[in-house]
Amino acid sequence: MRYARRLVAGTLAAGALALSLTGCGDSVQPTERMGRKATEGKESASPSPSPSGAGAGSTGGSSAAGDEAYKKWGLSAPLQYAPKPAAKPPIPPAKPGRVQVLDRIPVPADDKVVFLTFDDGAEKSPEFLKMAADLKLPIGMFLTDNIASSDYGHFEKLRDNGSNSTINNHTLTHPNLRTLPFEAQKKEICGQQERLEKRFGTKPPLFRPPYGNYNDDTLRAAHECGISQLLLWRVSMQINNFQYAEGAALKPGDIVLAHFRGPSELKGTTETEMTTRMLQRIQEQGYRIGRLEDYL
Repeated sequence: MRYARRLVAGTLAAGALALSLTGCGDSVQPTERMGRKATEGKESASPSPSPSGAGAGSTGGSSAAGDEAYKKWGLSAPLQYAPKPAAKPPIPPAKPGRVQVLDRIPVPADDKVVFLTFDDGAEKSPEFLKMAADLKLPIGMFLTDNIASSDYGHFEKLRDNGSNSTINNHTLTHPNLRTLPFEAQKKEICGQQERLEKRFGTKPPLFRPPYGNYNDDTLRAAHECGISQLLLWRVSMQINNFQYAEGAALKPGDIVLAHFRGPSELKGTTETEMTTRMLQRIQEQGYRIGRLEDYL
């Protein structure tokens, strides 16, 4: 299928966005984790200008947070949230025995909506819990067991804060799955499915491979583990600004990758400061925030 081939070919572009500063773990060298093109690029160290509130006038969605919450967390205007669409975007079916692969949600070109995802689970900041609850951020969490399990309760609080955030699969130990045989990949994916079900009550339908690296065995293993979709990304948040797989701006349906990271890995920046900058960049470009599961 032409669409499927295109998505598989796009994996390298998405994998190139596994971050050098806030990347998923340290078990793979940065050049392998990001790809040659990405490692040659440099992130601007200067934050963009403060937001003008471009997204505040969007129609079809309104801020779900309190009227003053945005000021508390360094925003100049309330965040705008996309309502659940009347119909989910058409997504071509996966090949038999495989899962679907998505690196962008196929929304209409005039639907300026993006989706927030956070990976791993290393940082467990009480301040971030307050921020996410105040702003009602709908976050797709992709958790790795040996990183997040020291305090799964933290992510349970994030899930249950009224924002409809969700907990998803990011393997047991965060390996580069392309280096593993089928059975080892299945153990990593199914093992985390079982642990998340035992801890949180349900098996998640979404999976993100560490570093964005996968192959056909990954698609087969994920399917056998009860996964519906493998989620990649086209945009990643670094310390101050976005890094794009293509172009220099957000596009409708972009899945934004961030990480649960703290000052030791963000050069002194806190998780809440990084998230404020991310939300500012979204507002500056006039985008609303959607909930992944409303579109899948």
